[in-house]
Amino acid sequence: MSTPSNIYLVGPMGAGKTSVGNQLARAKKTTFYDSDQEVEKRSGVTVSWIFEVEGEAGFRQREEAVIAELSKMKGIVMATGGGSVVTANNRKQLKATGTVVYLQVSFDKQFERTNRRKGTRPLLNQPNPKEKLAKLNQEREPLYQEIADLTYSTDKLAPAILAKRILADIKNMSRLQR
Repeated sequence: MSTPSNIYLVGPMGAGKTSVGNQLARAKKTTFYDSDQEVEKRSGVTVSWIFEVEGEAGFRQREEAVIAELSKMKGIVMATGGGSVVTANNRKQLKATGTVVYLQVSFDKQFERTNRRKGTRPLLNQPNPKEKLAKLNQEREPLYQEIADLTYSTDKLAPAILAKRILADIKNMSRLQR
């Protein structure tokens, strides 16, 4: 039997990566990690604080270290931060060590979701968050697509239902690869 594969969730902020990741881990009876939460645990400060004091570059360094460490584990589910894909090493690491699931969300649904938690989204703390969100999506979309093994829209599916669908599709993928 082969080593259990990791499942990595990528996609923009507000796509539901943490919610779906929790459901996936529960269904697989494995450990769930959120890369942003792990950065906070290891640094003892919030992502917002890191952005404010160290800037995005400082945060990306911390994020890269966390992703490198967690991707060495086996059988985990990890939700990555929306911008994790801008770092080439992260894309390479995720693609090489697990199944990458890209969670898409429509712009309107994304704005609605992220607007609910404005204070926890450092990149959106500015005069025109809608414009910034559109710009981030345009920059990152090709990077999500580049590494995705599977892609799903999260607009209308409950996290638990989507998690079951993802696991079934991963199982089918592994059958096809035998």
